[in-house]
Amino acid sequence: MFEANPAEGIALVEVTGLPGDRVRVAITGTDAPPVAEVRSDGGGLVFGVAVGTIAAEDEEAIEIVVTGNEDEGYNPSNATTATRTDTPLRDIPQSITVVPREVLDDRNVRTVDEAVETVPGVVDAGNISGLVGNRIIRGFSQGSSNDATVLRNGFRDGDAFGVTSIGTIEQVEVLRGPGSVLFGSVEPGGVINVITRQPLSDPYYSLVFEAGSYGFYQPSIDLSGPLTNDDTLLYRFITSYQNADSFQDFANSEQITVAPSITLNLGDRTDLNLYYEYNYLLEDPREGFSPILSDGDLLPRSLFVGYPDLQLLESTSHRYGYLLRHEFNDSWQIRNNFSVAATSNIQDDVNSTNVVDDRFIEFEAYDGSYTKDNYFGQIDLLGEFNTGSISHQLLIGFDYNRFVDETSEVFLAIPSRLDALNPNYDIPDPNFNSIFAGSSILNQSYGAYIQDQIAFNDNLKLLLGGRYDWVSYRNELFGDEIDQSFQSDGAFSPRIGLVYQPNDTVSLYASYSQSFRQSTGSNTDGRPFEPTRGTQYEIGVRTDFLDGRLSTNLAAYNLTRTNVTTPDPDNPRFSIQTGEQRSQGIELDVAGEVLPGWNVIASYAYTDAEVIEDNAIPEGNRLQGAPENQASLWTTYTIQDGDLEGLGFGLGLFYVGERQGDLANSFELPSYFRTDAALYYRRGRLNAAINVRNLFNEDYIINSQGARNFSVRSEPFTIVGSVGWEF
Repeated sequence: MFEANPAEGIALVEVTGLPGDRVRVAITGTDAPPVAEVRSDGGGLVFGVAVGTIAAEDEEAIEIVVTGNEDEGYNPSNATTATRTDTPLRDIPQSITVVPREVLDDRNVRTVDEAVETVPGVVDAGNISGLVGNRIIRGFSQGSSNDATVLRNGFRDGDAFGVTSIGTIEQVEVLRGPGSVLFGSVEPGGVINVITRQPLSDPYYSLVFEAGSYGFYQPSIDLSGPLTNDDTLLYRFITSYQNADSFQDFANSEQITVAPSITLNLGDRTDLNLYYEYNYLLEDPREGFSPILSDGDLLPRSLFVGYPDLQLLESTSHRYGYLLRHEFNDSWQIRNNFSVAATSNIQDDVNSTNVVDDRFIEFEAYDGSYTKDNYFGQIDLLGEFNTGSISHQLLIGFDYNRFVDETSEVFLAIPSRLDALNPNYDIPDPNFNSIFAGSSILNQSYGAYIQDQIAFNDNLKLLLGGRYDWVSYRNELFGDEIDQSFQSDGAFSPRIGLVYQPNDTVSLYASYSQSFRQSTGSNTDGRPFEPTRGTQYEIGVRTDFLDGRLSTNLAAYNLTRTNVTTPDPDNPRFSIQTGEQRSQGIELDVAGEVLPGWNVIASYAYTDAEVIEDNAIPEGNRLQGAPENQASLWTTYTIQDGDLEGLGFGLGLFYVGERQGDLANSFELPSYFRTDAALYYRRGRLNAAINVRNLFNEDYIINSQGARNFSVRSEPFTIVGSVGWEF
């Protein structure tokens, strides 16, 4: 808070920062209440004050709240994922990277996988479709199909089988390391949180059309603004249609997105946001995996491995919910939200099971249908108060999550082999195999958490948090017989972090945190498995340069995952929880504006992720899909004045080192180095760009899913042109 006695007739001016990029200005007159005026003047606001003529006995001060949305470009200063509060990055004692909308636009990314390519320690786990998919963070997979692999505005949002449109995302925040203290049952590597675009108080209209390689085209619309003169009702409407072929023969896709949302300002201190998002994805046929041959070579990239008539993905996702926020006063507020993510998938697939003589590909095929419904509700209380000279920001909350997963699969009898050198895709209609598989899975969890952000002074800050979860799992398997299983567990997840800031530009931190994830099943005596646990120790330093325009974060960590199931040496048909895996490493990221018009976002990660203890996997084996070295650079320069003002150039360099293809380390995925480029022109309301991905047409494996037959190939050289108009 800043206080001053600025002029005759004005007793006091108080300027206080508030959450949500707001500031409160309180003015007290000496003899009469002052008269204040706020007016627009070019690119800013002018705040004028004059002494009023009202009776002196009315000493009430005038308060004005000014809301600002400063564009921080490549170097955002705040994030919400690490604390569920709008917290400066320099006050967070854990590694977090924010990928802002400007970077997403400059790179013209299409998926969450592409959006996080500039984040250290994060790699694609091997996703071949437009679904949310899965990633590897600090050596650990985010989870299986039943996990919330991506959060949405800090809330659990379905699983890897959902569809997300980049066009509805404002920014992506990646918290690396255990996140169970706020998000419950998650894997220890970290969480990815997409922050969606919200209704705006100023009118905004954007029309964009894109077209590019392999028949790609996409028109999109983004409209926002007030619906009432007093701004009590705001809206946003985003919609797009995407259609594209593929570098693989036969494959093609289309995606439809419709996302309306409204914000109701129910009073000076109460607002309600209602949203709905519809995503439809059709891949007919969908792209297929590419097997790795015995000598490490690959089949032609364009070869469709499978049978086109039998490979289909049709996914429909509905997301809807609300967020209600009410401020009791300047210090305390309550928040409540409820969200639903309902996804239905029809997936017909032909999967390679073996390659004979590096030529003949053997398959299995099935028709599957999947319904996945996720319900999430949360309520929390956020308050600020002081105990003497020590300030606190306290968060207390409770949440509930219910995830229902219905699966049905029928296996098909098909020709057993495809000749890769002379493929014949003309096959008779398949017969249904007698094998049927189905399941109904119910995951439920309740979590209560408390967190205190303590500031002893301007230089020393402490973060304390803890959460207890009650989780249950029920699985009914349907086949020749019905098999049911039920398991419930509880777990406590703590976090403690200390931040020391010797000056305004340097922030040193150290933290300890734990995570958990329910592990289903039982050992030989029938006792259910304990949850797997993640334990991390991390130290780091964040430094600001160039008057805060450029920031760097350097972190070192040791992260251990325990209670990993491994075969029981006394009874190999069962498992015991003596396995242990460890990841330790160093991460560096740099983001911001070096010179006017010159932006950069760069990262490097050294990740030593290996098996520490196991009864089947040799100790010292590297974890699947985790590169030891990874680096990226994306930089742009925009001409600032003259006839060419608004013309810009972008260059991206992405390196991923060698990775093990499976946990047994039976095969290795080679390193790759990809170059991207961009040319754009932005002036006034016009925005035109050309984006090139894989400039030098490198052919590489993005990742595998733990087997030679499930590698995912890179796209060849692709170019996309776009033109947009904002008004």
